[in-house]
Amino acid sequence: MIIIEIQEIKEIIKNGENAYIEFKEEEIKAKELAEEIVAFANSEGGNILIGVDDKGNIKGVSDPLIEEKIMNICRNNCIPNIVPTYKSVDIDGKSIAVIIINKGLSKPYYTNDNKYYIRVGTTKRIASREELLRLFEANGTLHFDISPVEGTSIKDLNIDVIREYFLKYNAFDLYEESKESIERILINGDIMTQTSEKVLCTVGGLLIFGKNPEKSLPQNGISFAHFRGIEITDELIDKKVLTGRIQDIADQAMVVLKNNMKTPSVINGIKREEKSEYPILVLREAIVNTLVHRNYSISGSKIRIFMFEDRIEFHSPGRLPNTVTIDKMKIGVSYARNPFLVKYMENLRYIDQLGRGIPMILKTMNETGAKEPLLKESGEEFVLTIYK
Repeated sequence: MIIIEIQEIKEIIKNGENAYIEFKEEEIKAKELAEEIVAFANSEGGNILIGVDDKGNIKGVSDPLIEEKIMNICRNNCIPNIVPTYKSVDIDGKSIAVIIINKGLSKPYYTNDNKYYIRVGTTKRIASREELLRLFEANGTLHFDISPVEGTSIKDLNIDVIREYFLKYNAFDLYEESKESIERILINGDIMTQTSEKVLCTVGGLLIFGKNPEKSLPQNGISFAHFRGIEITDELIDKKVLTGRIQDIADQAMVVLKNNMKTPSVINGIKREEKSEYPILVLREAIVNTLVHRNYSISGSKIRIFMFEDRIEFHSPGRLPNTVTIDKMKIGVSYARNPFLVKYMENLRYIDQLGRGIPMILKTMNETGAKEPLLKESGEEFVLTIYK
């Protein structure tokens, strides 16, 4: 969000501070300004107007070296250093310094006293453990799907399912191994992980091979709702919660969507053929992509699928990782937020790693003559909407 026009700045000052706008007076300390800059960079970006007080009164800036001082703060007090856009604007004879901070591509950022800040509403605050985890995950330096799940053990895994997997893809029988050897195999496969005190299941291990994954990971699963009209307030036709291993959830979700779709008949020559409202291949790709790429560190939210009269919405918890944009996704650039899930679901023939999912969905829907699918970030969700 780049501010240029004077009238636009006047309107912003009139509307007051929000999640993307912060007012500061010239006397702000370097430490405090660095905290504000880091908070914006760790969030969705924003603008800091220096020379405006909290009530929106224009006080102005008199220091001729203000730009140099701001750039030094961004370089020396913010780690990694942040390069903002600086603008000086004169309003009613008073100068305002505008610092434009983009959404950071090298999250997480922190101040030189080792504190990580995020922007929440009109204020900054130190990131919680869960929020910090998401920042590191977005940067690719940490993958939540191979992190340990407290309170779990090998008893939470379905060894029969694991045995079948290794027989098929690694050509050896897990039951011929000793207990210690099985544990080592599971650790090497990231299905379990060794902590300082014990061996625990990983998030991905439970999601692919768990007996009851949602027992330890309540965020696992899909909430499905089918509405008669085009709004979420319209009459509810069907509602289901799908849980279990994610590959089983994918299969369940396909059944639910098929059961809720109309299948009108068309005449092809002398034969009557049934035609689905939506291409089955597109629906399966959307379901699997959502299950594999959602942010599982967001513990309070399941995936949501909403079916309306004119569209289906796939709501995936978590914003896009640092370097991924919607435009990049459209041309097949991908990033594995959950590389464990990608690897195992690829081996299980649910996906490939080529980043073809979104381009395939767009191409297929275009060939049907339907409106182009909509990809967007909404709050802490990524939403894919497929139209009839």
